[in-house]
Amino acid sequence: MPTLISNKHDGKFSSIDNLESITQSVDQPIIELCSVSKIYPNGSKAFINANLEIQAGEFLFITGSSGSGKSTFLKLLYGDEIPTEGEVIVLSNHVAALKGDRLSLLRRKIGIIFQDYKLIHQRTVSENISFVLQAQGYTRKEIQRRLEPTLKLVGLLSKANCFPTQLSGGEQQRVTIARAIVGTPPIILADEPTGNLDPDNSWQIMQILKKLNSFGATVIVTTHDEHLVRRSHSSVVQIQNGTVCRK
Repeated sequence: MPTLISNKHDGKFSSIDNLESITQSVDQPIIELCSVSKIYPNGSKAFINANLEIQAGEFLFITGSSGSGKSTFLKLLYGDEIPTEGEVIVLSNHVAALKGDRLSLLRRKIGIIFQDYKLIHQRTVSENISFVLQAQGYTRKEIQRRLEPTLKLVGLLSKANCFPTQLSGGEQQRVTIARAIVGTPPIILADEPTGNLDPDNSWQIMQILKKLNSFGATVIVTTHDEHLVRRSHSSVVQIQNGTVCRK
C-alpha cells in the first residue's frame, strides 16, 4: 500500500510511495489456497480440500456462520495456524515453511485488524501506532513522517494524545486500523472489524477500508453482517461445512 503523506500546500493526502515489494507477475495471485484441509486434534474440520485464489488489489468479504472457520482462514494467511494438508501461499511464500525471522518478515507485509482491538491501555493513540514501527526498527523521523497522515486518514488526529479508555468503541477500532496500516502493508486482514460496533460506526470503518483498497491494498474482511456485505457491493467468499467458494 502506498505511504500517505500530507501535501504541504493543501493538507490533503497523496500516495507517494510504491507498494511494498511484491514479486508476483500480473497474473499470479497474491494469495493462494491449494487443496487446503485443516483438521483439529478433536476431529473438528475447518476446511476440506479448499482452493482459492485472491488477486492483488481485491476487496473481499469472507462470510459464514459463527464457528465456520472465518478466523482460522485469516490465521492460515499469516502463519498463526498451519494447514493439516495442502499449501497456503502468500506473496509467493509457502507460509507453513516459514519460521522465525522469515515469518516475521512476511507478517510485516500483512496488516491485521482485530475485533477486540488489542490496544495497550497505558499508551496513547500515537504511542500505540508508533510501537509497531519502533519494533520494526524505523527511525524516529520516519515514524513521525508516517504517523500524522495515518491519523488523519482514520480521523483521529485530534485524539493523538488520548488513551484508549478515553475513546469510543468506533474510535478504538480506528486506532487498530491505523496501527495495521502505518507500515503500508500490501495486504490488510480485518477479523470481524465491525462486530462490536453500531451501524453508523460500522459503515465508517468500511469506508476507511474501501479507501485503503483504492490506494492499492488487498483487503480481506471476515463478517457475518449480511446487510453490510450487500451495501458494500464487493466480492464475497463463503465458508460453509468446510468448503470455500466464491459467491
